[in-house]
Amino acid sequence: MNSFKYIDLFCGIGGFHQAMKSLGGECVFASDVDEDCRETYKANYGIEPVGDITAIDAKDIPAHDVLCGGFPCQAFSKAGKRLGFEDPTKGTLFFDILRIMKYHKPKYALLENVRNLASHDNGNTWKVIHSSLKEIGYNLLEEPVIFSPHYLGIPQHRERVYIMCVRKDIGDIPPFVFSEKDILPCNIESILQDDKEIENVKHYQLDKDKQVLINLWDEFIKNIKCQKLPGFPIWSDRLCDLNPDEDLSQYPKWKQNFILKNNALYIENRVFIDRWLKKAMKCPLFFGAKAKLEWQAGQTDTPSLWENILQFRPSGIRVKPGTYFPALVAITQTSIVGCRKRELTPRECARLQSFPDSFQPDTKEQQAYKQFGNAVNVECVRLFAQYMFGNPETRLKYQVPE
Repeated sequence: MNSFKYIDLFCGIGGFHQAMKSLGGECVFASDVDEDCRETYKANYGIEPVGDITAIDAKDIPAHDVLCGGFPCQAFSKAGKRLGFEDPTKGTLFFDILRIMKYHKPKYALLENVRNLASHDNGNTWKVIHSSLKEIGYNLLEEPVIFSPHYLGIPQHRERVYIMCVRKDIGDIPPFVFSEKDILPCNIESILQDDKEIENVKHYQLDKDKQVLINLWDEFIKNIKCQKLPGFPIWSDRLCDLNPDEDLSQYPKWKQNFILKNNALYIENRVFIDRWLKKAMKCPLFFGAKAKLEWQAGQTDTPSLWENILQFRPSGIRVKPGTYFPALVAITQTSIVGCRKRELTPRECARLQSFPDSFQPDTKEQQAYKQFGNAVNVECVRLFAQYMFGNPETRLKYQVPE
């Protein structure tokens, strides 16, 4: 489509807006319950979103060709309670999309949600969504498409469900096929700012205590002797001999397994670990979650925390490969760029979500991080919008060859 009108439900800071505008779309209505998101949206696009969509009558929404909706994911996310449609505040918002589509009958709808939506409630949630959209007159694929920005060379691993809907009188959607050969190489440098260009770069740099802490764990991972680097969580309080008076059966099987693996690692490296623990106890940050390590950066002969991506998480210090970043999240778990010894900046988070550098983030930094964590990736939306609209080049690249 050369020009079209669209509405932006659960608009956040406008990931759908960026993509649809670039394809010739005009936004005629936007909605989000979050006041900070509404302010950021207005500051960037000159459109003031309305609030709670559940309080908006469908007839008060302007006519449109395309409905966009990254409906809230908390009810389906692994990070939440996974109540699905039973969640009284977040789980039923899909049905608000449905009532608006039923009233306005837009030509197209493009929806986005977390990966877990596809398998939630043993697939029953997807069955309800699929059958409901079919019943009101839309064609869509039998299975939701699961896609991540890193497939497009954007260095963020963020698998999300995309649902393309085409009104039955408009046409059908051929199967979307994506294979490993289509994955483009990622380079984290592509989104990183030059440290010299970052205003108050010291604000993002790790302080002395955090650097000492990471150096400690770097020393640990470089010096332990084992057949392969541990794929299990390393708990420093379990790097010791087993207590004969402790009944491990009181713990779940998974915890028993991790305790035994930590014990085996200790036995194999007793001399080094005893010396290392004495040193670690002098570090003021070596307690709680920071006294735990989750090495998820694969096998290598020269392991180093500083060459990878780090996160301080409630479960421990997580180390991911330095090829791409883990998914941005709405909670504050800002990734640390090991080679730069600093956290990602809001601008770099914007780039991970494919927002242009002209985009102005929320001036409240923690809100900016949260908003980018909740946003949809602009380039992913562009891809699926083009496929849904029938763009010949995109269709040829991703549909099943005849």
